[in-house]
Amino acid sequence: MTDTAPTPSAHQPAGPPSAEPRHFWRMFAIWIVLSAILDPLFYFLVGPHVPPGTMTSSAAENQLDFNILFVIALPVILAVWVYLGYSIIMWRASRKDAPEPVGGEAARTNLRVQTAWITVTSVIVLFLAGFGTYELIQNYGAGGGQGPNPIWKPTASHILPVQVIGQQWKFTYRYPTYGGFETQQLILPADTTIAFHVTSLDVIHSFWAYQLSIKADANPQVDNVAYTTTRQLGRFTVRCSELCGLWHGAMYNFGQVVPKAQFDSWARQTELTTAANTRLLPPFAWTYVPDANGAGGGYYNNTVDPYSPSEVYGARQPAS
Repeated sequence: MTDTAPTPSAHQPAGPPSAEPRHFWRMFAIWIVLSAILDPLFYFLVGPHVPPGTMTSSAAENQLDFNILFVIALPVILAVWVYLGYSIIMWRASRKDAPEPVGGEAARTNLRVQTAWITVTSVIVLFLAGFGTYELIQNYGAGGGQGPNPIWKPTASHILPVQVIGQQWKFTYRYPTYGGFETQQLILPADTTIAFHVTSLDVIHSFWAYQLSIKADANPQVDNVAYTTTRQLGRFTVRCSELCGLWHGAMYNFGQVVPKAQFDSWARQTELTTAANTRLLPPFAWTYVPDANGAGGGYYNNTVDPYSPSEVYGARQPAS
């Protein structure tokens, strides 16, 4: 007679069921690893090449701001992607014996989840508000026009003023510290704080020197001031970024940052060679009344042009 193992009774309970995986901690671990890898990769490998570059102080600050905001946003994006990917794999309808998805009513009634969500999102939003305000103040408006009376001004001992004059359909530039000559060339000295005084002769334009990270609206009779400090030599592009008429798309030119000695030589030489033309321009003023002809470009004498009283507004008229 041989011994045989007893067969389990139909009423004998089976072994304990396998424990449900801790899905939240799985997703959290995946998210932490991806964030710890991708955030530094972006900041150190991609960040230095993010436009607008580092040609000026405002450009460098705006690049830094973008990089910091992206480093903060990337883990949020990854959290969404990780949850979606994990849900597709673990809880897809075609999977046999798929476990119940986490969340739902359990998350809505969980005090710890609610508290953590409100705390984390509030900290992020308040940090971004404080960070953005600080960057705006310490960078003197972050390259945007602040109007005729800027709230934040650089403390540099020497600031070079350059007047930007928008008109259909080109930009011209006046240099008040060099006799007020006007030119279509925008030349700037390196390692110098620049005050762009942006205005218009006719309709609304917008001065956008992309690589300098300067963007200021050009409005008639408004002196819109934007500051930056040049850091690197090189060429940059100037475009109008406000729809201003038929040839708006062709309203662009180029500028250049050159060494200080080269700039001073160019400015003094240009002042001498354009002296005869400068005498035909109105005296330098921070704003000019638009010509009554609009885009016609003609200048009227005060006696026949009631729209441009130069003695009051500094209208662009030939000297009598």
